[in-house]
Amino acid sequence: MARSDPPDGVAPDLTAARRVRGLFPRYPFIFPIREEARGGTTLAGVSRVFTISVASVYPHYVAKVEKKGRTRAELDQVILWLTGFDESALGDHLSAGTTFEDFFADAHLNPNAPLITGVVCRVRVEDIGDPLMQHIRYLDKLVDELSKGRPMDKILRVQPT
Repeated sequence: MARSDPPDGVAPDLTAARRVRGLFPRYPFIFPIREEARGGTTLAGVSRVFTISVASVYPHYVAKVEKKGRTRAELDQVILWLTGFDESALGDHLSAGTTFEDFFADAHLNPNAPLITGVVCRVRVEDIGDPLMQHIRYLDKLVDELSKGRPMDKILRVQPT
């Protein structure tokens, strides 16, 4: 086989590194991907998601839950439960274009928030070390549960009396 010919079953437009990485999907350490390429930390040491405005992500949350038959009111109820905001405070943050960092800095997280467990983006929510990233992932996990049709009392971690 000539050097320019790809191995059998591999598309010829793939680079050599991607071809080899594709052969060893369980061993990503063989060809490590730079941290920036994975959406990791930026040069300032702050994840880009911290600087995104909540208002820019909120329509995506609404579309996700409405596509699955839930309502915007239910989404707002989940956000209000997590953050401790009232409806006017949430509206103010959305209209002001508040970043996730400032949004959760102003929030009074629900005392039952640590009961939110599970996996979001292949990471266990309870194992996230950065508190701000953990709060953002709590919100993502709640929106996922809402869109998957989980009952509201389970989403809001209502303790049986």
